[in-house]
Parts: sequence; C-alpha cells; structure tokens
Amino acid sequence: MEIPTLNVEPRKAAGSRAAARLRRSGKLPAVLYGHGREPASITLDYHDVEQHMQHGLHVVKLDMEGKVQPCQFKDAQYDYLGSTLVHIDLVRVDLTERVTVTVPLDFRGTPKGVSEGGIFHHELTELEIECVVAEIPESIRVDIFELALDQVLHVKDIQLPEGVTAMGDPESAVAVVRLPSTAPAVEETAEAEGEAASAEPEVIAKGKAEDESAGEEKS
Repeated sequence: MEIPTLNVEPRKAAGSRAAARLRRSGKLPAVLYGHGREPASITLDYHDVEQHMQHGLHVVKLDMEGKVQPCQFKDAQYDYLGSTLVHIDLVRVDLTERVTVTVPLDFRGTPKGVSEGGIFHHELTELEIECVVAEIPESIRVDIFELALDQVLHVKDIQLPEGVTAMGDPESAVAVVRLPSTAPAVEETAEAEGEAASAEPEVIAKGKAEDESAGEEKS
C-alpha cells in the first residue's frame, strides 16, 4: 500500500482565533508528537486530510521543510455538530512497528438465514486490531453468506489478513440473524397492562365501601 505524502507548515500563532483564520483559509490546525520528541504545532491542507480520513487511511508521510516523517492519525476533533473537522493530532511512527488501531468492518453478502425469514443484526461496525504500521487495512472484510438463522458470528470467526491480530474478547458477538419479534408478544403485553388498569378501580371501590360501612355504624 502506497503511503501518501502531505505537505506541512509550522504553526506559529496559537489560540482559537488563529485556528479559525487557518480553517477559513483551507488549512487545518494539528499537533505532531511522539518518539521522544517535542510536540510540534503544524498546519495541513484541510481537503487532503478530510479526503484521506474518509477513505479510512490511518498513516501518511508528513513533509516539513524537506524532512519526511511517517505519522499516524490519532485523534480528530469535530465541531459541535460533529460534521466539520477542526483539529487533528498525529503521532510519529516507524513503519515497521506494531500499533493498535480501529478499522471498520465491511460486511459482504446476504446471510442464508435471511431467506429463512430472519433479519441480519450487526453488533459491531468496527474492530480494534494490532498490526504493522505499513500494513494497516482500510477495512476488514467479513463474509456473511453462510450465516444461518440464530447463528452468531464472533470476533474469533473473522478471517483476518496475515499479520493482523484482533484485540479484545474473541467471543464478542459481531453479527447474528434472528427472527423478527412476533405480534402475540406485543398483544400479551397490552393485555397485561389492561388487566392492571382494570384492577385499580376495584381497589378504589373497596375503599369507598369500607368508608360507607363505617359511616352507617356511627349513625
């Protein structure tokens, strides 16, 4: 996989106003850190970063004043609507080191359990993995053709690329095909609620009868 190179400029001005000016000019404020070196405030081209992130890219090479350094996208910050990227952190990496990242799951096919009346449910949409920096996949393909009715697909069942290890519990459910909820269950719930509601006036009537009896005794 070819790693793209992004041009980087040092960022001298700090503060929210300076960052807003950068974004208006098509630049993205960022911080570069890691590998025992001092953090560096930088700017990148907003469009380039957004495009690479939308395609699931995790690693880029940063060219700052002729010095090229491979880096990993680490933390991205968005505006209050969650739609516009406003800041990003990158960490320096060695292309041969192993890192932990989260990648999306790419479900392929129609489960055979669906033809039996079931509905496909995914419990996970992404997976945390560990692999070499240079081999981070954009996504993990998950073939679900053979998933039968009431069959659960676990993390341990996913076929991972060579050199990639899934993190977390291997028994965690990824997907399942289940029958849809049946109407009688809903009717039974409604009937139970109706019985509970009809029972309430009886208690009130009983209390009223006791009050009337007490009044007759006094008279």
